[in-house]
Amino acid sequence: MKTLIKTLEGFAIAPPVVLTPILLALLYASYRIVPEFVEATFRSIFVLSPIWLPVVFVIVFWKIWVPYIRSYLEFYGQEKILLEVRIPREVVKSPLAMETIITNLHAGFGETSFIDRYVTGKTRAWFSLEIVSIEGEIHFYIWTRKFLKNFIEAQIYGQYPDMEVKEVNDYASEFSYDKEKYSLFGCDLQLTDLDAYPIKTYVDYGLSDDPKEELKVDPMSGFFEFLSKMGPGEQIWLQMIIRVNKGDRPEDKIFKPGFPFGTTTTWKDEAKSEIEKIRKEATPEVPDFNDPTKVTRGFPNPTPGQVEKLKAIDRTLGKIPFDTGMRVIYLAKKDNFNGANIPSLLLSFRQLSAPNHNSIGPVRWHIMFDYPWQDFRGLREERMRRRLADAYRRRAWFHSPYKTKSFIMSAEELATIFHFPGAVSEAPSLPRITSRRGEAPANLPT
Repeated sequence: MKTLIKTLEGFAIAPPVVLTPILLALLYASYRIVPEFVEATFRSIFVLSPIWLPVVFVIVFWKIWVPYIRSYLEFYGQEKILLEVRIPREVVKSPLAMETIITNLHAGFGETSFIDRYVTGKTRAWFSLEIVSIEGEIHFYIWTRKFLKNFIEAQIYGQYPDMEVKEVNDYASEFSYDKEKYSLFGCDLQLTDLDAYPIKTYVDYGLSDDPKEELKVDPMSGFFEFLSKMGPGEQIWLQMIIRVNKGDRPEDKIFKPGFPFGTTTTWKDEAKSEIEKIRKEATPEVPDFNDPTKVTRGFPNPTPGQVEKLKAIDRTLGKIPFDTGMRVIYLAKKDNFNGANIPSLLLSFRQLSAPNHNSIGPVRWHIMFDYPWQDFRGLREERMRRRLADAYRRRAWFHSPYKTKSFIMSAEELATIFHFPGAVSEAPSLPRITSRRGEAPANLPT
């Protein structure tokens, strides 16, 4: 029952409640003016009810059933686990190794047919890549369905043989928000420009060339250092929820106004349109020698910034895309909460921005209220805190009750944020294992 209630919360039921009295008032006014017309209208609606009523019933049932069965199956029928990845003292590989791991997660199993998606409620598997600081101690987690545990471990050990991967208790599920004990701030993050424009990645920082450790510039080193500064009672949670992007699915499309009902285009179509737009801007108009009154396009003469944009978009199109959602939370005990950490947290991804690239900015949840009258006595914000903690715990993004519009990130972009830092990152509270992982000899007697 709770699942059904949560599912119904995802629907916009307020507009019909508000509009119903207005429609009734209009009908009453019409009846007073032209009673015969109103009576004929109601009579026609009643006579035609065997036609339109089943259609309405099917639509309403479909809108309720699909989110409900998906929520029930996902949260009660699928067992989840949280894997912690502990890194060794030396990580000599670049984020390209993590990009390889993430690329291998691009598997669309879980929904293979119409019956699977809309009748039995099966959904594409999604993963949550999480970086967490608990009182300054940094942890790397991967949340997934239990049957994928061996697959995830194989991918990690294949690229990082010295890592240690183990199943742990879910820190988010163990946390229970109590406004008398804790203060909490959080928000979702999204790209500030078109999905076609990538953020500044590890490739732009030269990490793909595997330079000497002392020469590496890890764009996330400052973020790790910030996480290590959390004091007693303070925690920061970051999760990136990803799943396979299927460009032919309606929820992955971008709606554009058009005649007569509008048009849709995928992010790849939009990227190609952006490339054509930049090329057109880079090609100047010159007078036509045959007809001075006309102009024609000359030779392309792009600026360095336009060339950089074209390269960035083209590189993104050549990478594996994922539907992505990002969410951050800063929480602390009442006496330990430090409001100065909020702007520092929101600025932690500034190094991934560039004029000719994309950037990451905050949206939704606590940043919605700018003026006191928007949230009298803080009741809405308190409700936001509870829902935000619940959404994080569920790792919910793509389905009810916290269905949110996703954006596109490539495996390269995801690996730029979620990767295991090398010795160049000297965050003091970044735990590293001291021993190497090894296998037993094959000829060991049984």
